[in-house]
Amino acid sequence: MIPYISVWQSGLINPVQPDICRLRLEVIVSIKSLLMPMISQRLLSRERLERRRVRLERNRRSRGEPHRVRYFHQIDDPYSALGASSLPLLAQRYKIEIDVHLVGPPADAAAPERAMLVNYSRIDAQRLALRHGLWFRDPGAQPDTQRVQQAGGLLLDAIGRGDIVTQAEVISRGLWNVDAREVDTVQGDRLQDDTRSEQLATDDALASHLLASQTLRRKQGHYLGATFLYGGEWYWGIDRLHHLERRLQSLDAQHDGATDLLYPPGEDLATVHDAGQNREIDFFFSFRSPYSAIVTPRVFALARHTGARVNLRYLLPMVMRGLPVPTEKRGYIAADAAREAHHRGTPFGRVNDPVGKPTERGLALIPMAQRLGRGEAYVSAFMHGVWAEGIDAGSDRGLRRIVQRAGLSWADAKNALQDDGWREVAERNRQEMFARGLWGVPSFVVGDTAIWGQDRLWAVQEALLRADSGQTSPPGPDRA
Repeated sequence: MIPYISVWQSGLINPVQPDICRLRLEVIVSIKSLLMPMISQRLLSRERLERRRVRLERNRRSRGEPHRVRYFHQIDDPYSALGASSLPLLAQRYKIEIDVHLVGPPADAAAPERAMLVNYSRIDAQRLALRHGLWFRDPGAQPDTQRVQQAGGLLLDAIGRGDIVTQAEVISRGLWNVDAREVDTVQGDRLQDDTRSEQLATDDALASHLLASQTLRRKQGHYLGATFLYGGEWYWGIDRLHHLERRLQSLDAQHDGATDLLYPPGEDLATVHDAGQNREIDFFFSFRSPYSAIVTPRVFALARHTGARVNLRYLLPMVMRGLPVPTEKRGYIAADAAREAHHRGTPFGRVNDPVGKPTERGLALIPMAQRLGRGEAYVSAFMHGVWAEGIDAGSDRGLRRIVQRAGLSWADAKNALQDDGWREVAERNRQEMFARGLWGVPSFVVGDTAIWGQDRLWAVQEALLRADSGQTSPPGPDRA
């Protein structure tokens, strides 16, 4: 996507000559609307990604380099704990060298609701561990600063010794274990043993390593822990390792011809399973969220398969609520959404960024569409039109196409555009989402289960079926 640049910051608006500047602004907006779909379609195309992969692989071979995977591990991050568990498994399956870098948490601009992100990460990591047979137990709180510092020293020590791939999981498990008696290895016991502190890296050495690793991560275009970098492409968390594995397999880099995957992606429900009476999915989404766009057709399909009802909980985008979105975050999300869309067979990539007026006009029509029983059709048409066809929803011509595709009257829509009541609803939806411990879109609530992410629709499905069976929450951590 082309980054959105404020016209105020660009100097296009001058209060001394408003008419001339308004005309200049209209021309700029028209050019942006014309060019953005073509540029984004090229930048986000699968063909371009494949060509880049071929070029990078050719360069690797010409330099005689191994398949090198860089892993960025945040010491106190639950997702990184799962990433650490994956390192020896990846090393066993693939002909790769793994370089581990320790990093700190993301910057404030990349984590505007840090407390909710941290709390949810523990819950979600335990959910993933249960699903994939990994070890992680949410102790209900983050490990204290001293234990994190000790774990960082141990990890840095292991990097220096060259056995970090096998020891990262042991050290992370020791960090997260609320009962030290469960740590059954010497390396894990060291986390509790202050008498061995002289063997650990100094605090200064750890701080220096963190700074260098974070600089490298930012330079390469990312901002989170639990991230894998291979051949110029990022993979966040174990959810994206299936993309990395398929790429390595296409290069014949696997041992013993392995063709299965460590963590197969969750597949959407393909057969009808009645979820019972009065089952509902609260779907929190933004018209400017690419992840919301690619999950929209799937969440509606899931509802049809299960007989559940989808409640549309629309929000203003973060940037329109005054929250910054760093460049590296925008870049990764766009590329990752395109990769996920391709995997799911979802049309995506010819984008006309709906930030500002297009989103406001789009949201203004949802209440009308809902009253006429066309809410699902309208949201689907808007998402597809803006994110797959490059329709400019800020223009009457573009929005009219979307409205009519949804089976709605353009005359009625023009009247509905004058009603600002949607703003209050959007703000109320934001408050309700926050009250459930969620901060970003797309998010879902089913009964007492709150879920974040387009790649967690399998968890939404499980929550629906679990509610029908009378269960109120997922199996406990002792099942891990």
